[in-house]
Amino acid sequence: MVQIASPPSPLAGRSLWQDARARLLRNRGAMASLVALGLVMLACIVGPLLTGHAHDRVYPDYVRTPAGLEAHPKAEAIPDAVRRVAARMRATPSDIVVTGDRLRLVLSAPRPIDQRLLVYFERSDVFRTVRIAEAAQEGRILKLDVPLKRLRFLFGTDGNGRDLLTRTLVAGRVSLAIGLLATAVALVIGVAWGATAGYLGGRVDMVMMRIVDVLYALPFIFFVILLVVFFGRNFILMFLAVGAIEWLDMARIVRGQTLSIRRQDYVLAAEALGVSSGGIIRRHVIPNTLGPVVVYVTLLVPKVILLESFLSFLGLGVQEPMTSWGVLISDGARAIQGAWWLLAFPAAFLVTTLLALNFLGDGLRDALDPKDR
Repeated sequence: MVQIASPPSPLAGRSLWQDARARLLRNRGAMASLVALGLVMLACIVGPLLTGHAHDRVYPDYVRTPAGLEAHPKAEAIPDAVRRVAARMRATPSDIVVTGDRLRLVLSAPRPIDQRLLVYFERSDVFRTVRIAEAAQEGRILKLDVPLKRLRFLFGTDGNGRDLLTRTLVAGRVSLAIGLLATAVALVIGVAWGATAGYLGGRVDMVMMRIVDVLYALPFIFFVILLVVFFGRNFILMFLAVGAIEWLDMARIVRGQTLSIRRQDYVLAAEALGVSSGGIIRRHVIPNTLGPVVVYVTLLVPKVILLESFLSFLGLGVQEPMTSWGVLISDGARAIQGAWWLLAFPAAFLVTTLLALNFLGDGLRDALDPKDR
């Protein structure tokens, strides 16, 4: 009995997205940038929960403390902190001895010391709840046992005594959220508007692009002020204001690409087969414009972050106690001579993010370019 071999199964084709994904995974620079960007985002999301400081917590005893790994207070700073507290109690400290995380000292005064005033130690950023070891001369001399608060400021503190590491990570949440959300708004509106105008052409194209020209004529600040009047100062306002303006450039870029794509043979073949205009735009026009669009998106995210910093400087953006990378860099630049860490660490996070976005954008551009398939 003769067995007839079954015909080989047809090879499965790959879509544009599958092919782009495979080429992106082979791009080491783009993948390394994607990992770096993911680590920055993870640090900004989880990091503030692990630093041990609230982003709005003020430490008056640690104003502009330099960055370092050593725990505070330092041994040489403890006597001065004791004298400040004792001065508020109108007492004189003596016999100050530091052993590990505990402090022993003697307070003396010409009249009995009100023990309720010992709460000043606890209110300090240096000491915890005090314990009276011995009282003599009707309360004019107190021997105290005071635990120390051990605090670490890896990135130092700002001019108000707030932990810079926590504020940098919280600022990253705000900057990345505004950058990504505003870019997403500009991407969706701009790509849909530009592709539709470029493909349909004629009067539709003329009317749609004249609308873009009219919106271009509106001053950006005037538009933001209108949004503030109607919606107030909130986080949603930021990406609505920026995204509602930045899509205009995106629409022009996509329209220019669409005008050349609509004359390609595969578009003409789709029209001859009776594919609807929406299907052609969705399946042929938009995928072939993604290369330039992705490159522009990688430039738009840092632009949005800088615009947010500009609006915050004018009082229309992020307000205290919240912050952003742009605000921290602006504050650090004014204090760079005496406190370099105020500028260095927020700038390092911003530069890392921007470099990662640029390398990732180059990788996505190469992966999505249909000419390289």
